[in-house]
Amino acid sequence: MKILKFGGASVKDAEGVRNLVQVLQTVGTHETLIVISAMGKTTNALEQVIDHYFNTKHELQSSIQDVKKFHNAIVLDLFENESHPVFKAVSSLFDELSSFFERNKSPDYDFIYDQTIGFGELVSTTIVSYYLNHNGLNNQWLDVRELIKTDRNYRNAKVQWEPTQQQIQQKIDPKQLYITQGFLGSDSNNFTTTLGREGSDYTAAIFAYCLNAKSVTIWKDVPGVLNADPRYFDNATLLHSLSYEEAIELSYYGASVIHPKTLQPLQRKEIPLHVKSFLNPKNKGTTVGKALKLTPKVPCYILRKNQILIAVSSLDFSYIVEENISHIFKLLHQNKMKVRLIQNSAISFSVCIENTFDNLGPLLLQLKAKYQLTVYQHVNLFTIRHHTDEVIQDIEKNKTVLIKQITPKTVQLITQ
Repeated sequence: MKILKFGGASVKDAEGVRNLVQVLQTVGTHETLIVISAMGKTTNALEQVIDHYFNTKHELQSSIQDVKKFHNAIVLDLFENESHPVFKAVSSLFDELSSFFERNKSPDYDFIYDQTIGFGELVSTTIVSYYLNHNGLNNQWLDVRELIKTDRNYRNAKVQWEPTQQQIQQKIDPKQLYITQGFLGSDSNNFTTTLGREGSDYTAAIFAYCLNAKSVTIWKDVPGVLNADPRYFDNATLLHSLSYEEAIELSYYGASVIHPKTLQPLQRKEIPLHVKSFLNPKNKGTTVGKALKLTPKVPCYILRKNQILIAVSSLDFSYIVEENISHIFKLLHQNKMKVRLIQNSAISFSVCIENTFDNLGPLLLQLKAKYQLTVYQHVNLFTIRHHTDEVIQDIEKNKTVLIKQITPKTVQLITQ
């Protein structure tokens, strides 16, 4: 089979859904499984719903209705007949969401987040599935939560590979066309879990691994993998090919086109990954595969904004040793901090982190109990693969460099 993944930008409105049909007609749908994300900014809108549930309950239902209206407008644009069963199917999903909030007894934010956020993918795939059938592309809609099984680490669940592979191989006929959701799974109690933000690419890789797929294609609103984010860097260059190893390095440092967890299962079975534009489906885009060279060989730039740099030193100016570093990392783990860079000297240890789960306050209190701290917020972390002296100087221009680390292939700079 081939696995196709379409992100939220590709189905952000009715025109996007129509374009998706054109893409499928261009590339073919024989032995294909399609993974689809939530439409447009739906995930952000559902995060607002969750916020209302916790903080302003009187606005909860109106925020749910706003999300429903957004999707209904798309459905009305796609289907002329208002008696079409898609209207009832979409309405039922929003009724289910409202019902969850009425009966929920758990105070756990992460649990509630996962039970709520997945409705974006459930609704988007329902609409697209009905529209493909409406246009003669007969498909079967799958609830991915019945297939991908995970642990209970809500908002960043770990895949349980054995039951997942068993379910996928049992329930999927390679000769059919399927549509399913990205980002989601379920635990042993069948509660919804999520695979981490932007986890739909990972979902595609999971299916590819379990089905021994021919290829995975991720459809984006960019021509393929670029050597830099065009929002922040001028003259971004399309990379025609790169190896799994190079792509893993780029994704580890934060390249936004490919999800960090996507590449490992593909590499294990040597399944090629294509990144292509849904606006120009005939263009070749980028291929990631075994033993491919970085083509063209150019510096690759990654920028992570709004990072936090914490410099830790002992209260009595004694050495920072393995015991201290172990304790610091334990606190970082407990507070779900993503570590982006570390640097240590005899009496200090610096760490650049991303405060994804808004736990900076508790972390700093715990660190201050034992160490002296200097904290820099809202710093930028630049990573350059295959750097030259010229590109380093260009990045440093008119900036205060707090930390600079250089290896033969990679330089990282933290700047204010």
